[in-house]
Amino acid sequence: MTQIKRSANAEKQKRFREKQKDKGKKQVRGYVTPQAMDCYSELSDKTGWTDSEMLSNALRITYAAYKCGQIKLLNEWLKDHDK
Repeated sequence: MTQIKRSANAEKQKRFREKQKDKGKKQVRGYVTPQAMDCYSELSDKTGWTDSEMLSNALRITYAAYKCGQIKLLNEWLKDHDK
């Protein structure tokens, strides 16, 4: 019974991955839109950061903005720059 359950779950995950790929999304640490992938590539090119460093620094920037009460400012900057 557990073998059937594992097989069904694997098939479900495979279908999900195929649907995301068909929508034009690419998996980095999750599925992202083509626009988000462009931003990711731009940041990676400019900084030379690995995927792990990108995630770590993004969390640090977001946390710093939160602690300084600047989340609204960060969001406005991202909207103004189409990010």
